[in-house]
Amino acid sequence: MEVTTVRYEAIKEKNIKGRYITNIELENFMQRYSEVLTNKSTGTSVEGVPIHIITIGNGPIKVLMWSQMHGNESTTTKALLDLLAFFSKGSGLANQILNNCTLTLIPILNPDGAAIYTRFNANKIDLNRDAQDRSQPESKLLRSIYDTFEPDYCFNLHDQRTIFNVGTTSKPATVSFLAPAADTDRSETASRIVSMQLIAVMNKVLQNIIPGAVGRYDDSFNANCIGDCFQMLGTPTVLIEAGHTAGDYQREYTRQYVFFAILAGLKGIAEQSLAQEKKLEYHNIPENNKLFFDLLIHNIHSIHPQYQKGESIGILYKEVLKENKIEFHPYIEASGRLTDKLGHEVFDCKNISDLEKLKKHRAVYELCI
Repeated sequence: MEVTTVRYEAIKEKNIKGRYITNIELENFMQRYSEVLTNKSTGTSVEGVPIHIITIGNGPIKVLMWSQMHGNESTTTKALLDLLAFFSKGSGLANQILNNCTLTLIPILNPDGAAIYTRFNANKIDLNRDAQDRSQPESKLLRSIYDTFEPDYCFNLHDQRTIFNVGTTSKPATVSFLAPAADTDRSETASRIVSMQLIAVMNKVLQNIIPGAVGRYDDSFNANCIGDCFQMLGTPTVLIEAGHTAGDYQREYTRQYVFFAILAGLKGIAEQSLAQEKKLEYHNIPENNKLFFDLLIHNIHSIHPQYQKGESIGILYKEVLKENKIEFHPYIEASGRLTDKLGHEVFDCKNISDLEKLKKHRAVYELCI
């Protein structure tokens, strides 16, 4: 069974949606699927909140995945829950993976950060910069699971901002991959080459779904980052960054693409077919660039005399938690001659129809005038 033949809408966990995903949603999910999932909590967060660990499958190949180590990065958590829903419904592909692999999943590593929608944990520590010190209970727990489980592969799951584009193109980096380095020279160690081959499998599937919208994340080495740390320890590790799809600020489309990427990776692992992939295919993925604004507004002088002719403003959204939902509050990030920049929405204030559309973005228009 090919990955892309899976009917995503039939398996999607529709009770989980939006950007604000906490232990409440996770625990409700686990209750619904309690008959097929083995769940345990071997540790707690700074504030004493359980960190749930889900195990599924009984095969000899061990795969460890974790999401929301940054509490405000929830898209990959949704994708993991979609994956678990897929396994619960059964299929030839699901059985193939579960018969060959044992999966340990931590859908929300940072429940305190998730609750208040912040990158950091309750001690204001970035868990992805705590791999060596392991000063936080969440970091200690992840390392303990790693040491005990002894995974053959690791998936480090995150969200990235809307600013990223693919290479020199005008495509948003809807999904980005990284085979983390294991040293400052960014050597192609044995485990890193396997990571590259695994990413090549996932990229091949995504190019059929979102052609040109896959980027390669910066591979600067940092031993304090958990992916680099596990790669140093010789475990093939991949970073997946969920990015922006046009108009999809709730990232309901992106979660689908991450689901297919992970499923493709697990299929390759289960079949033990990664060795046939060339690491060159990984290097052929264009590096991310940072050319996007959420809105790019040209000829702003037409409605605001402060600006010179030919100047533009670039607007980004700040994600704000309010009444258990994420609101997107605009702010001006840059101004000037932004001719080399891109916008997920682009307006020209000299164009009457564009100006009328801009006025419908009331908060944005108020910034402009």
